[in-house]
Amino acid sequence: MVEAADVLNDWRQKELAALVNKFSNGAGVHPTSVPGLTCMKATDTLLHFPTVYNPSLCIVVQGSKEVILDDEPYRYAPSDYLVVSVDLPLIAQITEAAEDKPYLSLKIEIDQRLLSELLTETGKPVQADSITGRGLFVGKLDGALGDSVLRLARLLETPWDIPVLAPMLTREIYYRLLNSEYGVIISQLAVSGSNMQRIATVIRKLKSEFAKPIRVEEMAKIAGMSVSSFHSHFKEVTAMSPLQYQKRLRLTEARRIMLADTLDATSTAYRVGYESPSQFSREYARMFGNPPLRDIGRLKKGLNGYAESSVNSA
Repeated sequence: MVEAADVLNDWRQKELAALVNKFSNGAGVHPTSVPGLTCMKATDTLLHFPTVYNPSLCIVVQGSKEVILDDEPYRYAPSDYLVVSVDLPLIAQITEAAEDKPYLSLKIEIDQRLLSELLTETGKPVQADSITGRGLFVGKLDGALGDSVLRLARLLETPWDIPVLAPMLTREIYYRLLNSEYGVIISQLAVSGSNMQRIATVIRKLKSEFAKPIRVEEMAKIAGMSVSSFHSHFKEVTAMSPLQYQKRLRLTEARRIMLADTLDATSTAYRVGYESPSQFSREYARMFGNPPLRDIGRLKKGLNGYAESSVNSA
């Protein structure tokens, strides 16, 4: 016997897939007229490619995907969602897609200010230092959250409603996340003085100034922590040490530059903050398995025009 909830979920998934497909003009990443909402479509599986996820809720509506944080794999499919609470350099791969049944997903950016306002309004008691968790997780998409996401996506069909209804529906989605099993972790991003928020502040600086050398002592000072405490909390959130994170961010950006801007390895090395092109090539090969020229050639054959999709994809 088919449960009514299963029928409803299947119907919701099919409508979401139709909307994402309609508002994805071919394969790739497609910003929409709804602020913070992005659609993605792919017609074949892709090689592992570098991507920097910003704070966001990512939902697969057709196909499947895997992202890897350092050596930790996170897989998600239509019954799941991925939440990223801080900027993280990841390796991503679409694992299920076909011409007649493409991979389809959408991403909703998470606004820390709006999340903080909502947390204050709900009056949820959250301690600033109550938890430091990983900066991403996979959860199960329940009916309430799924309905909220679907109604937000439906606004693509009625753009005149977006200015009034999109902010309301975005708040509802945040509210559903705060009341989910991962609500405590999500709320830490919005709590002033929380360990997660302190680490997020340092990460934003590293992301905006990735080509500049920043010592761990300076990062700890920005976070308002001792060096040992900062190092511990940073690794808990990102699965990497601060210096590993900075290196991965630089190399991920270098790979993106060479894919999208067709810059040579030496020029790219200097652009992302390396003083030695040979050191850049060694560390690049250690991270991606091949030296820059060979890796980029392999990726361009496999990505088939997805180079621009390799940053902040859903």
